[in-house]
Amino acid sequence: MSRTASSRGGVAVGDLSTLDPLRMGAVVYLRMWCDGPTGRAQVAQDFETVLGGTDARHAVAALDGVCAVCARAGRRPILRHGVSCRCLGADESWFANLVEAASAGADEDALMIAGHLVQPSSAPGLVGLAGTLGLAIRQVAERSVPIPPQTRAATVTLH
Repeated sequence: MSRTASSRGGVAVGDLSTLDPLRMGAVVYLRMWCDGPTGRAQVAQDFETVLGGTDARHAVAALDGVCAVCARAGRRPILRHGVSCRCLGADESWFANLVEAASAGADEDALMIAGHLVQPSSAPGLVGLAGTLGLAIRQVAERSVPIPPQTRAATVTLH
C-alpha cells in the first residue's frame, strides 16, 4: 500500500463539534482508549460513574473488543487524530457511523460499514461489539455526563 493510500484514513473530514453526542462519544472514547493506560482508565471511570458495576464492565469490554477486532482483522490500521484534536478523521467518521448504526439496530448498514474496516469474516462480531458500545455511550449522553476534562477544551460535551 502506498503512503498516500495508507494515510487517507487520517484526512480531516469534519469537526467533532458537529457530531451528535453518540458519534462524538464514540470518536473520543476510541481516541482515549488507543492513547494508552491513562486514557483507558479515564474511559473505564466514565462508564463506572454513569453505568456502574456490570454495565460499566460490559461497556469497557465492548470498547476493548472493538479495538481488538479492528487491530487483528482490520484492512489497515484505523488512523486517529489526537485526543484533544477538534478534527474528525475519515476513519473516525466510519467508526462513529458504525457505532451509531449498530446501536440503532441498523444491522445491514452496520455490516456494510464494518466490512470497510475489517475483513468480512470479522464484520458480524464487530457489529455486535459496536452495538453494545453504542448503547453504553447513548446512556452516558442521555445522563448528560460531559466528555472527560482533558478533551473538554477541544470539544463539546456529550449533552
